[in-house]
Formats: sequence, C-alpha cells, structure tokens
Amino acid sequence: MNHLPPFKDLRVFTCVAHCGGFKLAAQQLAVSPAYVSKRIALLEETLGTRLLLRSARQVSLTREGEITLRWAQSLLSDMAQLQGELNREQQVPAGRLRITTSTGFGTRCVAPVLSHLVSRYPLLDIELELLDRPVDLVSEGFDLELLVGGEPAPDLIARRLASNRRILCAAPSYLARAGTPTRLDELRQHRCIGIRERDQSDGHWHLASGREVYRLQPRAWMSTNNGDVARQWCLDGHGIMLRSLWNVQRELASGALRQVLPEFSQPADIYAVYTRRLDTSARLRACVDLLAAELPALCSWPVLP
Repeated sequence: MNHLPPFKDLRVFTCVAHCGGFKLAAQQLAVSPAYVSKRIALLEETLGTRLLLRSARQVSLTREGEITLRWAQSLLSDMAQLQGELNREQQVPAGRLRITTSTGFGTRCVAPVLSHLVSRYPLLDIELELLDRPVDLVSEGFDLELLVGGEPAPDLIARRLASNRRILCAAPSYLARAGTPTRLDELRQHRCIGIRERDQSDGHWHLASGREVYRLQPRAWMSTNNGDVARQWCLDGHGIMLRSLWNVQRELASGALRQVLPEFSQPADIYAVYTRRLDTSARLRACVDLLAAELPALCSWPVLP
C-alpha cells in the first residue's frame, strides 16, 4: 500500500458491508451501483488485497475485509469526532483565551469588556496579561493583542476597534508656574514627562496638525514605562505629558488637567491583532466582536473644546 485510502471509499465499503450488497448500499448512499462497484475496486487496489467475496445474491467479507472494516469504522468514528470538535471550536465560545495589552488601557478599558464577555459566555477561560513592552504573539503564546497606537505587524491580522489620539496636557499648577506654550517649539523650554510604553518613546514625539507631521525631542526630566505613573506625575504638576485621550478625558473634564496646544495631536488608534482568522475560532471571534462593540464608548468621552 503506497498511500492511505480516501475516507469516501472507506464509507462506501462500510456501507456495503453493513447492507450485504452493492444495490442496497447504493440506495442508502443515493448513488448508482456502478459508483459503489468502482469505489470498492479502487479501495481494493489501494490496499492491495481483496475485501469482498461476491455471489449472485450477496457479498461477504474476506478475512482482510473484516480487518479493514474494523479499522474503517474506527477511523470514520475518529474523523466524525474531529469534525464535531472543530465545529464546536468554530461555533461555541469556550476554552482559554490569552490576551495582552498595556497596563493602563487594560485596566481602564479592556478589563470591563472582558468581564461582560465571560458573563455572556461562561465556558470561556480568560487570561489577561498587562505588559508595557512590545510582545511577540506567536513565541509568547498569546491569542490576541490590543494595540494602542503603532502599526500592526504585516504578517499578523489586525482589525481596527476604535479611534484614539494622544494629546498634550498639563496640570493647572504647572502651567501657572511655567506658563502655557502657544507654539510647538516652546515645548523645548518646558519640563516634559516621558513615557516608554509599547510604541511610545520618551526620546521623540511625533505630532500632527492637519496633514503636517512634526518631530519633537522633548525635555523629559521624568520618564517611566507606566502610563498611570506618568499621569499621576502630570497631575502633581511636574510637567507636560503626551497621553491618549481615553486616559485623560476624566481629568480634562474635571479640570485636573488642561489640554496644551490643542491643534497638535498624535494618532493612536486601537487595534485587535491576532494570528488566526476569526472564522476558525468562536472564542476569539466573540471577544473581538464585543471589543469592537464596546470599546468606542469606553475610549471616547465627549471631547472638550
């Protein structure tokens, strides 16, 4: 035997064995007796042995046919179970889902959505890992990354979930002490708070105004890899910070922070990034769909004038 027989031939053979003849098997399979005879001949040729003894009234199994029938039934049963499990994987959200994103975004925006997700689909096991560094989905075994800003890797699948931008802001106490900048180049004379988080670098800020993009090297006299720490330093009056709008809208609304140079901002849209198509995993599809439905409201409080 040079290769495994096709499963369709094994199905025809088991039907013939159970029916005891080609005609009855053909009727059950809704095919012609000639088709059944051809598939049996090809199966015997593939296996290199005779499987059936044919008489005018019926067919019976040879010893090799009995062995083949036993294995064929086992293989077909395993295939049916495999297909059933794959169908459940694609249709029923269940099992473990490993998700990663940055600390601040994960805490404020992603965690509430995942809470709703497991309430809706109790067979899901969620593992959320908050990392303020770039990650490798494949080597680190994550199913999904929620990316804020930056460009998704071209070899991965990405879906845009919500719009977002980073703005310049500072505490009123700092602006009262150091003055409010009115031009972009004045930022060089101000104390700034740097954030080293995922795609962000405290070495350079890229700010857009209309279609123009400006590259600025701030004077980052305090820096951190944690956005919540940077926000607290900013609230304490230690300098100007470039931070996502979703992360500072509450402080802007309360007056605890003020936007600086509002004509400048940095695009930082939110993406779901994953390695497999959504139609192959019910749990991944359910998660991404719910994030797409709920994140825009969580990430976009009314923008102040």
